[in-house]
Amino acid sequence: PDKNPDQMLAEREAVAKFLSDKLGRPVEVIIPLSSAVINEGFANGTIDIGYLSGNDLINAKDAELLLVGEINGKTTYKSYWVALKDKPYSRVEDLRGKPVAFASKTSTSGFIIPLWDLRQKNLVSEKADPEEFFGKGNVFFGTGYVSAIERVLAGDAEAAAVSYYVLDENKHLSEEQRAKLKKIAEQGDVPTHIIAIRRSLTGAERDKLKAALLMLNDDENIELRDRLFTSKLVEADQETHLRPLREALAILPK
Repeated sequence: PDKNPDQMLAEREAVAKFLSDKLGRPVEVIIPLSSAVINEGFANGTIDIGYLSGNDLINAKDAELLLVGEINGKTTYKSYWVALKDKPYSRVEDLRGKPVAFASKTSTSGFIIPLWDLRQKNLVSEKADPEEFFGKGNVFFGTGYVSAIERVLAGDAEAAAVSYYVLDENKHLSEEQRAKLKKIAEQGDVPTHIIAIRRSLTGAERDKLKAALLMLNDDENIELRDRLFTSKLVEADQETHLRPLREALAILPK
């Protein structure tokens, strides 16, 4: 929801050509409206690889981790609470009774990890209902990071829960928007996004796909890699990578 449609189409064509050239066979790239489409494709064999959050992979019964992103040498990143610079908040405890926006109900860094953090701080009970802390009617959900930040900029929310890169990097917001914002708290670790592979795709085909994707780390392909996946691609153990998220989900209501 946070990306420019024309940019996504150009990226789709670029990665389809790249993979077709490396694999020596036609490759189709789709941009689904939700991760459910990817998971259904894994289940029925119509999708071989997909780009997912950790939460999406946990919900994907027919896929497993192939590669993950590495940011500054780490395969985790931080979730931020973000507010306007002129607001008096300097920690999440300052937001008690205030209207806030989460990125979406399924976002790892924009909901699950911030809610887990509230529970760790005993700011919400075992019910893990964010309205216990922020107040009834004070919790809003967006359709992505930008929609949550827009509520803050418009004055409809005092803070938004988003990934660190929304504020720290020049990708989702304009310079003017970022100049109005500040980080008031951080939480995590959040597992980096994952390139997942259909579980039933094994052997030489899997090895060839992994090798082709790792070629995106080559100097001549880094620009395309960063447009698509934002960071270096590396191998990782699935259970180790997902552990911080599984620990967060374990204390949240099913």
